[in-house]
This record gives sequence, structure tokens and C-alpha cells, in this order.
Amino acid sequence: MTNEHHIVGFRIGAESFGLPISLVHEIVRVPEITAVPESPDFVEGVINLRGKIIPVVDLRKRFGEVKTVPNKKNRVIVVELNGKLVGLVVDAASEVLKLAASAVEPPPQIFEENELNYVTGVGKLDQRLIILVDLQKILQRGDLHRLGELDKAPGTTA
Repeated sequence: MTNEHHIVGFRIGAESFGLPISLVHEIVRVPEITAVPESPDFVEGVINLRGKIIPVVDLRKRFGEVKTVPNKKNRVIVVELNGKLVGLVVDAASEVLKLAASAVEPPPQIFEENELNYVTGVGKLDQRLIILVDLQKILQRGDLHRLGELDKAPGTTA
């Protein structure tokens, strides 16, 4: 299995991204999101997913997309990191991809600097490039370390 990467592909704007399928709990349509006061603008709020309160981050905003128009293709990718569930709003998510290890190259040096160090590689699939990301690094930057506190807000059952 080490010669193949199994990833969930998703889109933000015109770009394709991928994350390890082992982190993905499920993919759902965007439900009603309850805003959390004083949270960063890329934190949409929390959702109730089958009785669990889950913080939701808009990856589109986190990745710098200025126009985030909701549409029917938007999805929430529910991932599990360090035993906690987090929802990630993306423009579209539907593909499970298999990339041969030989089709994945290390990230160009520009991605290793500062805020872009969450890129773990670039996969080549047919004529497409898929940017592989490390969610651990994305969700630990800046104010995102507080996400764990959102699911313990007063009045929640988490």
C-alpha cells in the first residue's frame, strides 16, 4: 500500500486539493451552521451532526478565496484529527483518488515557507495537478487551535 496514496479530492475555486482518506469521517451537504460569536472569519460556526457538535471551518476563506458564494455543490468534509471532528467547507468534494507514489512530487520550495508549509506534495493525475495538504498544519495555525473549545461551549452536549 505504500506505493499508492488514497486521497479525497476537493475543489476550492479552480484548484484541486487532496487529503488522506484515512482522515475523512464523511462528506455531507452544507447543513444549517450556527455562528459562534468572536470567532475568526474563516470559522463558520458549529453544526449538529447526529447529536455531535462539530466546529466548521470554511477552507475557501482560509485559503484566501475572496468570493465564497454558496451553491448546491458546496460540501462539508468532516475530518477527524486527534480524536476531534472538524467540518471543512469546500466548493465541491466527491472523488476518491488513487495516486501512485511515483506521481507525487515533493512540494516546490515556495510551499515550504511561512504560511504555505501545509502543502505536502503535488500529485499528477492525467492532465491535472492535485495539491496534497496536511490538515494538521492548516488547523493548528493562528486562531484555529481554539476549535477544540467550540465543541465544549456552554449548553452543548459534547
